[in-house]
Amino acid sequence: MKKHDKSSEGADGQFPQWRIRLHEIIFEADTKAGKAFDVALLYAILISVLAVILESVSEINNSIGGYLRAAEWSFTILFTVEYIARIIAVRRPVKYIFSFFGIIDFLAVVPTYISIILVGSQFLLVVRAIRLLRVFRVLKLTRFLGEAAVLTNALKASRHKILVFLLGVFSLVIIMGTLMYVIEGEEHGFTSIPISIYWAIVTLTTVGYGDISPGTVLGQALASLIMIMGYGIIAVPTGIVTSELSKSSRSSFKQSVCHVCLTTDHQADAQYCRNCGEKL
Repeated sequence: MKKHDKSSEGADGQFPQWRIRLHEIIFEADTKAGKAFDVALLYAILISVLAVILESVSEINNSIGGYLRAAEWSFTILFTVEYIARIIAVRRPVKYIFSFFGIIDFLAVVPTYISIILVGSQFLLVVRAIRLLRVFRVLKLTRFLGEAAVLTNALKASRHKILVFLLGVFSLVIIMGTLMYVIEGEEHGFTSIPISIYWAIVTLTTVGYGDISPGTVLGQALASLIMIMGYGIIAVPTGIVTSELSKSSRSSFKQSVCHVCLTTDHQADAQYCRNCGEKL
């Protein structure tokens, strides 16, 4: 009967200790090693994106293009190793692979390999810039991370109210746009109802491109009414989210990534994952 090596297993006797340690370094920024990893990764992303941008400049590409391509391949190998390490570090690799950052991490390496067959696809590597979102984990400012979690929860809680509000605005611009089409007509640029609705949206949101404007007194009066309504309408979603923020801010959150389901934004005193129940 085989004996289990306790030194290579986690507290639950199933997940190897080295994989738990790898998860802490790659997905967490609580330790010095984890923060150092994220900082190094952040610099690598910045430099690799800069290399891709510089390669698109013909003068620079003609002079140091070979060095830039060598650097790009070095970064691609580095990010490939990192991507594989992230898959190994989680208990459910499929969960990470099909997560938002998992897809971004994959897209960060695959264009270089595709460029061997399809010339020019390497410029798609600018997608790596999205990965700079990880900087919020590097900063590890609990106050701001906590507020981000509060804002996310507030937006989720108010989504139904905001949806109803948007439907109301949508109905309003259809009515106003149609009225303006009837009042102004084609001679003043309102050539169709869709064009008139576009004008109503631009006016109601106080953007005011000025490419179409009413020429009749009645049309100008209606436009003035829409402009005034726009200021009031802008304040509505702000009030909805603010109301939910006041409720959400009563709870505090901590940045702890579950190594099973990768869920974040747990309560400050949470001992187990709020999604899968795994011990944090």
